[in-house]
Amino acid sequence: MSSGVAASARRFAVCALTCVLAACSGGTQGRPTTISVIGAENMYAEVIKEIGGPYVTVTSILDNPNSDPHAYESSTADASAVGKADLIVQNGMGYDAFMEKLEDASPHAGRTVIDVGERLGFKSDDNPHVWYQPQTMPTLAGVITAELSRRDPAHAAVFEANREKFITSLKPWVTQIDALRHAFPAAPVAVTEPVFNYTADAIGLDVRTRNAFQLAVEEGNDPAPQDVAAMRTLLTTHAVRLFIYNQQTVEPTTQELLDLAHRSHIPVVGVYETMPAGYTYARWMTAETDAIGLALRRHRSTERLR
Repeated sequence: MSSGVAASARRFAVCALTCVLAACSGGTQGRPTTISVIGAENMYAEVIKEIGGPYVTVTSILDNPNSDPHAYESSTADASAVGKADLIVQNGMGYDAFMEKLEDASPHAGRTVIDVGERLGFKSDDNPHVWYQPQTMPTLAGVITAELSRRDPAHAAVFEANREKFITSLKPWVTQIDALRHAFPAAPVAVTEPVFNYTADAIGLDVRTRNAFQLAVEEGNDPAPQDVAAMRTLLTTHAVRLFIYNQQTVEPTTQELLDLAHRSHIPVVGVYETMPAGYTYARWMTAETDAIGLALRRHRSTERLR
């Protein structure tokens, strides 16, 4: 064998060995090492994905828009995911109390837990549906970006660029809110629960449903007869412009009121506690707020998002 051929053979052997070793190591150069993250609710998980891109592996626990989040029971699969997570984003305020139990049962050294309500300064007895507050997700996006950048400084610029892109995606929602606030100041509405109330407040809607009724339904209790009677009166006398209905908590009382709204020709807008399939957070908020506009402007119902 000539010296040139032998040298070529040696180079080929070295390259082949390098490829084998790379394969055995479980990856190739340039493949990102991802941060394992849990978004307890799927809207948080989706925002984390938008910011982290290919550098995060995200799992959501509450992600079924057809179930009642208040009745959720965690599973062994949830416990396993929590045990492996580097970062957890949970709502807090008692909304997802099961997460604390999972975290205590599945410790993980170095794990960071972001409690959204606590981090953003909400009180424990505030309305827990804080993702409907227009400033919540932009503020949280900054918190998530900072934590991902701390764990993966090499991609901090990517996380920041993705955060800015996410903030930009919310501008149509903010524009909708401003337009409705100017067009329909203090428009009276009825609700089954305080799910949408933060956005309703931002729009300037006048929620006429008694707080006691809203809290009873939210907590899975039967509302007091006088509060149910007051709700019936709002609908039958057309004292409200629309009825905002939580699609994920359907009970005999709320179903009866939904039927009454239909008979009274009050437009119904269905809202959700967890993000419907096929939506991003920005599209979800925009779609529901657009449905409010259709109800106010055209007396049109949007009971379910498509």
